[in-house]
Amino acid sequence: MDDSAGPSSAVTPPDQSGVRRLRLLVVDDQEDIREIMVRMVARLGHEAVEAEDGQHAVEALSADRFDVMLLDLSMPRMTGEEVVRWLRDHPEVAPDLRIVVVSAWAGDKRPALHELGVDAVLPKPFRKQQLVDLLDELSTRT
Repeated sequence: MDDSAGPSSAVTPPDQSGVRRLRLLVVDDQEDIREIMVRMVARLGHEAVEAEDGQHAVEALSADRFDVMLLDLSMPRMTGEEVVRWLRDHPEVAPDLRIVVVSAWAGDKRPALHELGVDAVLPKPFRKQQLVDLLDELSTRT
């Protein structure tokens, strides 16, 4: 997890093309998946910080500001669903955060995730274009 940047409340400004650069928190307990997602996000011109499980995600969200969280559901210590519930119980922590669940197993949980306020579900494995489209959509909505 990258703790080099201090807490920030400023909105990320648009780049020269007018597209806002997003700050993402990538949460997955599998290091190789985190690394792939972080590289993809960086290649798309956005910034990414990693968290290796739900507990680390909560710590990162409490310490810094993010526009989007890419969140796995199945993790040790604190599941993705528990992270979303924690955020709903602490709305002051990240009131404008967009939550994207990235999971191969989210299908049957979609109604519950939607009720919790999850913005989108990205199935694993996903194609780069799916991430591009999702981030483009979120960068214009946020």
